[in-house]
Amino acid sequence: MGELTGRTVFPGEATGIPLVLDAPLSFWGGTDLTGRIVDEHHPQRGAVVTGRVLVLPKARGSSSSSSVLAEQIRSGTGPAALVLTEPDAILMLGAWVAAELYGHRLPIVVLSAEDYGRLCARPGPVTVEAGPERATITAEAARFPPG
Repeated sequence: MGELTGRTVFPGEATGIPLVLDAPLSFWGGTDLTGRIVDEHHPQRGAVVTGRVLVLPKARGSSSSSSVLAEQIRSGTGPAALVLTEPDAILMLGAWVAAELYGHRLPIVVLSAEDYGRLCARPGPVTVEAGPERATITAEAARFPPG
């Protein structure tokens, strides 16, 4: 098994198949309440984030993304986890609201650029464990490509 180590932005655990996005995404106007990417300019338009480990370089405003993300988490149409290259306060707020109001946790992890690239290059399910001290992303069947 391979393992990547990152920084926890919001704690939680999830397993899922990564959906790697080529560009930043705004949940406000970029996704609908079913979890589909509807931004007509996004390279992955039409892809569904529901239940996926969403791997994206960074988020793109608006501040309303936090409420859209929280609602997707509540309704079961949000991603299983978020993996980014830099922390995002708006997404963290959405995860926090969903945890506080609905009891649903969305782990958010930041990886180094090198480990982010390794995750993007590896197909198949991963497990995200974002604890208070650190976060790990484990490949279920095979190792991550060398860095």
